[in-house]
Amino acid sequence: MKTKEIVKIALYLAMYYVLDVVTHMIPILKMPQGGSVGLSVIALLLASYDLGWKKGVLVCLLSVVLQFFTGDMWYEGFLSFFLDYLLAFGIYGIASVFPSSKQLYWGIVITSFIRFVSHTVSGAICYGSSWGASIAYNGPYMLVTTIVAMILVPLIYERVKVLAD
Repeated sequence: MKTKEIVKIALYLAMYYVLDVVTHMIPILKMPQGGSVGLSVIALLLASYDLGWKKGVLVCLLSVVLQFFTGDMWYEGFLSFFLDYLLAFGIYGIASVFPSSKQLYWGIVITSFIRFVSHTVSGAICYGSSWGASIAYNGPYMLVTTIVAMILVPLIYERVKVLAD
């Protein structure tokens, strides 16, 4: 990798960490049994769109390591860890492979939906919730996360592209 790419990866990870800490400081954004309106995914999505899917996945997987430092990880064994963290956050790295228009970034919608499904499956299988309860628990905060990302990522990315040129 070039030095510029390494610096960008570090900046996206720093942005992720700061947004994750801010999210945890605002109680209304957190769910009582884990999960939150994910402001931090903005950094992951920006990394995918800016660096491409391979480096985007790298940033996303490294973000899971950073989550250990915020101290807010809940999981019940490897399957839960895989579904709630590795898959749920790693998937944002591939957002850039989905075609987008100026008005709609399909990668945000698709990867957020995959994350929602991953959390829902984890809730039903790993935590013993009913499928309906898992959907009802994960749906609202994932919907808000998707809407916030749909608004902020295109706005911020346009400025990132201008700064990079």
